[in-house]
Amino acid sequence: MIELRGLTKSYETAAGAFPALRDVTLNVPAGEMVAVVGKSGSGKSTLLNLIGGIDYPTSGNVAIAGTSIHTMPAGKLAAWRGRNIGFVFQFFQLLPTLTVAENVMLPMDFIRKVPARERRPRALTLLNRVGVLDQADKLPAALSGGQQQRVAIARALANEPSVILADEPTGNLDSVTAAAVLELFRQIANGGTTVLVVTHERDLAKIIDRKVELADGRIVENAA
Repeated sequence: MIELRGLTKSYETAAGAFPALRDVTLNVPAGEMVAVVGKSGSGKSTLLNLIGGIDYPTSGNVAIAGTSIHTMPAGKLAAWRGRNIGFVFQFFQLLPTLTVAENVMLPMDFIRKVPARERRPRALTLLNRVGVLDQADKLPAALSGGQQQRVAIARALANEPSVILADEPTGNLDSVTAAAVLELFRQIANGGTTVLVVTHERDLAKIIDRKVELADGRIVENAA
């Protein structure tokens, strides 16, 4: 599902080029749940941004489900990303003036992959799947952090993406809620969606299929 070859990303700074990723090669099959770990500044978020088509590599290849996205023009890449990648963030990124259901419908409204009459029913189905159907018509501020993150996961699934990218999705949650959210990602992966989670959680052995550790922009561990 994810194939990275010789992936390098450098940023220009006042002190010169800063290599955020260095010659990263990685394969992730469909339905695998991978934890991406490493110290702050190791390149974890940069890796997710390149896989998700948010940024372009300086060199190397990024292929998702056989599609080489590193060669796509920006406009085409944005449309591809909306159809194929679901993002989950540490701070939820829910729009405060939209209801929970409307937040989940928003990606469907943008991409129009789902017919208009089917968008709210699909949103409710997804909210039920993540356990917050009863919150559908509330504003995000009325929900707990764990509930908001579940809504964010439902939103990420709105357009049936082949890959879910989660950047510190449990960083704002207590340990019990964090464990429940990670278990939800496990269930999503069991359904065939590839899941990459950047996380500092320690007790992951029973949840993930593999751990990929980065240090100074390089993979230093890639093990089941």
